[in-house]
Amino acid sequence: MNAAPALSDAAKAHSRKVLVAVIDANADHRRQVATALTSFYQVVDFSHFDMAMEGLAQTPPCVLLLDEMAMPRMGGDPVKTARRLLPGVPIIRTLNRAIAHLGETARDTDACLEKPYRRSSLIRTISNLVNKSVENRWESLAPQYRDSLQRTVESFNTISDLIDRGEPLEYKDVTGACSSLVDAVSNHDFKVILDNVKGHDNYSYVHSLRVATLLSLFGHTIGLKGEDMNLVTSGGLVHDIGKMKIPHEVLNKPGRLDDSELQVMRSHVPKSVDYLKLCESLPKGVVTIAEQHHEKLDGSGYPNGLKGGQLNELARMASIVDIFSALTDRRVYKEPMAPEEALTLMTDRMAADIDLNLLTLFKGMLLDAVTTASG
Repeated sequence: MNAAPALSDAAKAHSRKVLVAVIDANADHRRQVATALTSFYQVVDFSHFDMAMEGLAQTPPCVLLLDEMAMPRMGGDPVKTARRLLPGVPIIRTLNRAIAHLGETARDTDACLEKPYRRSSLIRTISNLVNKSVENRWESLAPQYRDSLQRTVESFNTISDLIDRGEPLEYKDVTGACSSLVDAVSNHDFKVILDNVKGHDNYSYVHSLRVATLLSLFGHTIGLKGEDMNLVTSGGLVHDIGKMKIPHEVLNKPGRLDDSELQVMRSHVPKSVDYLKLCESLPKGVVTIAEQHHEKLDGSGYPNGLKGGQLNELARMASIVDIFSALTDRRVYKEPMAPEEALTLMTDRMAADIDLNLLTLFKGMLLDAVTTASG
């Protein structure tokens, strides 16, 4: 057998994209998978099982896509062998038959997909396994950090289910999920939370958690306490929930959106507001944050073109935090901008859009937070 192909320098280098490995003797299927995933994930493929195990030894993937016909050259169970050589790597079996025919062996893998399967099913399955791996690592964190992450992601997933069923969200459930986060922010003890959400594949959750954390810190900085802190933190967590109804291909498109896609993306605001207004227990401020965080002081924002005094102070704060978070977020199609660079850009190019007095407070807040964390 030929020596296993070494991963390319690009594959070995730090990448914005999660690494997915594919083992399948069928070249057409490998090509189809690579085409389906390349916009969102870094893909490396192998035609032979043993070549894959050798090639992946130094750079384990985050997920392994293993065809049922891919077998070790010396025999044996491919799943058990892969688990031994690539410990902790989730395995998806791709099948040419019904899953029911696997019987008990189906339990040995983390997921199964019957060929032919939809691209959306493949992406969703990989994303769920990536998220599960990240969330499993939270178990080793100190209780206050683990609780903040687990409760907010559970809340976020519950909200998605409620939206699908058309059932209202209870405000107490959101504030309950955010309580540990508020405590961490109040104690200037939140960096571990933000560090440990990195790598999670649900961008909307990651972005919303960052917005909730920074908006909570902003509120703490200007002297908010008690229920007001709960409101701004909860508002940050749910400000973008309308994105749960935006197609994955638009939400995570690696490149500029065309006009029609931009309209679809911008529809997340009215989708958020329409749902939140059904939730009678939510304070008006939570809805306002969702409704106005894309408005601009000069009236050029959306969805309502509000300007100047029409913009609520909560919304002005949320706008600054949302822009800063978007600029400094890591996406599959861009590296995160350095905080200093993001703040300079906001000051120099967005003076007509955002409240510069609040931006000055926000800058000072971040500097103080960094100083406190490193002190």
